[in-house]
Amino acid sequence: METRIWSERWRLAALGRTDLIRIGLGSLMVALIFVLFHFQGNTTDVRAFGRSALVWMMDRWNDKDATGDYSHGWLIPFVTIGILWYKRRELAAAPKEISRVGLALVITALLMHWLGAKAQQTRFSLFGLVLLIWAIPFYFYGWKTAKLLIFPCSYLIFCIPLNFLDSLTFPLRIFATTISTAMLNGLGIAAERSGSAIYSMAAGGFSFDVADPCSGIRSLLALTALTAVYAYFTQKTLIRKWLLFLSAIPLAIAGNIARIVVVGIVAEAFGEKLAMGLFHDYSGYVVFSVAIGLMLGVGSLLNTNLQEVRERWRHVLLGPT
Repeated sequence: METRIWSERWRLAALGRTDLIRIGLGSLMVALIFVLFHFQGNTTDVRAFGRSALVWMMDRWNDKDATGDYSHGWLIPFVTIGILWYKRRELAAAPKEISRVGLALVITALLMHWLGAKAQQTRFSLFGLVLLIWAIPFYFYGWKTAKLLIFPCSYLIFCIPLNFLDSLTFPLRIFATTISTAMLNGLGIAAERSGSAIYSMAAGGFSFDVADPCSGIRSLLALTALTAVYAYFTQKTLIRKWLLFLSAIPLAIAGNIARIVVVGIVAEAFGEKLAMGLFHDYSGYVVFSVAIGLMLGVGSLLNTNLQEVRERWRHVLLGPT
């Protein structure tokens, strides 16, 4: 009996030493990663941004002159930390094992950073950083832990300024003004579109142009980040999570169209000066009110059991059978 007790104590002590070694090595790797990405992370316009990929990224978050507003990037790491705290018990209970696949992904992520630095593509290096953040615990703790970390780690992608989306601003402007003009005419406000501008057909009526910042890109980026978290926590299946997440694109566009239409209504009712002045400055709330309302509606619809609804209506219409 005593031998068994001592054996169990040695086993627990060995497990404790293993965890300490893993934590120590993990901390060392995190420190090396910081040094690598902070001092050798950026090779694009080094005089302006320095060598740090992290500073380069945060500079984009503060750039108010960009077409896309990336200021939501400041919140993303805190959301990730919150999700990790929420899943802390699952992470602690997951079985731990060294994974060679995780090690291969660590090497792949470092290679991505090297290629990004060589090609002067800091964004590609940052994608490598996100992969590295996920691959390190994958290597030390195995697939069960890595599976739980897929979403919180991949959510960090929203930190990376994806400036290639700027090419969508003009098509979005044209689409939004086309639909908005049709809706204004449908509401009895005679208007016509010329490019990305909307003109009232009435004498002395309003006229305003949907500029790049009003194209919907800003609301699209922020809403997709918000919808991703909402879908993750509210939808039961992976397919439903993806459906709700992808719906963020049309929902953001719908919210922006609602904003343009409301600006047109206010301009028709109270004059262009008020519509394009104080109301325009705060009309962004219209975008998010409409988009978030639609997001909640779509989420609720996806969670609806259609068979139960059908049976309920059948009971109402036909009576008990």
